[in-house]
Amino acid sequence: MKRFLFQAALSLLVFLNLFFAGAVISSQVILKGEAVTVPDLTGKTLTEARALLARKDLSLSHLGSEFSDAFEKGAVISQDPAPGSRLQVTKVVRVVTSSGSRNVQVPDLVGKSLENVVSLLREAGLSRGFMTQIHTPQSPAGRVIAQKPAPEASVERGSAVGLLVSQGGQESRYVMPDLIYGRADRVAARLKELGFQVADIQYVYYPGMPSGVVVGQEPPFGYRVQKRSRISLEVSR
Repeated sequence: MKRFLFQAALSLLVFLNLFFAGAVISSQVILKGEAVTVPDLTGKTLTEARALLARKDLSLSHLGSEFSDAFEKGAVISQDPAPGSRLQVTKVVRVVTSSGSRNVQVPDLVGKSLENVVSLLREAGLSRGFMTQIHTPQSPAGRVIAQKPAPEASVERGSAVGLLVSQGGQESRYVMPDLIYGRADRVAARLKELGFQVADIQYVYYPGMPSGVVVGQEPPFGYRVQKRSRISLEVSR
């Protein structure tokens, strides 16, 4: 009797194991064969699209980006299969996102430094084009005076913007006078009155010449100079 009960219990246990194993296999087969409706992902971000598909036991594949005037950058603009299609669960929905509008607006660059201009053009999806520099006292050096295309113009992304840049006011030029044989103290004082600076004075031995007399100069006589030019003197000792 006990042997009979043991064999019966064992048989029941084996039956239950086979039953549950079969149920699991059957559910998996049924799940794989289940079809769901593909949601509309148009206009959604990739994060939003993945979340919608996950609710349907579907996954997402991003095929790339294309220009689009209708959708913001990063939004889904097309999908395969199309919205409303029936698709088996665990399958993949392929999407293409927007890389933004093909045309962009040119920023206002006038009055800005070249460093800021390069940053603004990069942010707008544009590049710096041909640059011309001119002297003008009306604008500090390194500032944009004019641009082409004009501010707020609509151009294709990646286009170049030409710039006219100030070099500041043009410095006046002078002709270097002949300083040889002049008294060094008087020469230095006169140059200072005229707005020049003597950057260096070297004292040298010069036979037959009294001390304190200019015997050499740089730049030489007749050379064109500006007030910021470096002037050096050799003076007898």
